[in-house]
Amino acid sequence: MRFHWGWIEPVMPVPYVPTLGPARWGDPLHELLEAVVDVAGSGRFLPHDKDRRWGDTKTERVLVDAIEHGQEQTLIPTLVERGRGVVKVHVYGAAPDSLTAGADLARKLAAVHGARARIVWFLDADQPDAYAQGTRVQLKDFTAGPGDAPGVPIQEYKELPEGAGFGAFAEEMAEDGFAFLHGQMQAGTVGPVLTVLHDGMVAGAIGPMETMPDARGYARLLPQYFGVLPQRRGRGYGRALWRAAMHWGHQHGAAYQLLQTEVGGASDRLCRAEGLSSLGFINQADV
Repeated sequence: MRFHWGWIEPVMPVPYVPTLGPARWGDPLHELLEAVVDVAGSGRFLPHDKDRRWGDTKTERVLVDAIEHGQEQTLIPTLVERGRGVVKVHVYGAAPDSLTAGADLARKLAAVHGARARIVWFLDADQPDAYAQGTRVQLKDFTAGPGDAPGVPIQEYKELPEGAGFGAFAEEMAEDGFAFLHGQMQAGTVGPVLTVLHDGMVAGAIGPMETMPDARGYARLLPQYFGVLPQRRGRGYGRALWRAAMHWGHQHGAAYQLLQTEVGGASDRLCRAEGLSSLGFINQADV
């Protein structure tokens, strides 16, 4: 499968590649699209796939034979092979019926694979937040430095005093992924995790702190799990953790970081206040 970039580029309001996620404008998006098709069904990771750190096999693949590629719209379906499974149809198109066509294809493929059906579509950064039904893609560029200092003492997990209660924190924040992360930390398979204490106990954390080269060879700071206990919020701990993470990334040679934040959520507001650039919105809906 080969894509006509001149057909896709005009209807791609956000630099986003199915199975890989957001990228930057200027990245080789055309080549990345063709690369995810080339490895579809093999279970292999591309060298610059951020999901490599969480497993040995890629669990989302492009359904190559079901791609619909035309001048006005391109529909790229993927299958997430976890649990019951999810068919996601990524809609790149400006035609009035593009979303309807994407939903029809998603339902058809979901029936074949015994999976749930979902559509994914995109809005450019100039669209009002009220139009978004998902996440904002945000870019932190380290060219101008890491930004302001944390202003609150931050410690790496390995430096915590005995009895600081990271395990209890992780269990309370399980819905934010920290129970899973704690297991990875105990197995020694992930990078450092930064923490903030309140009265000697872990109140918040961000991590793992890791970088990975992108498709052009630039080091990017990978997304982290990030959270503060509900009863400890409003004290500036989240901002301090975020700033500490940005300093870590800058010190370790990262050129940038890409994040997806829930529109209107606490992380979204924090990133906007910290001056990150919006690259647009990724919307999703089950159909």
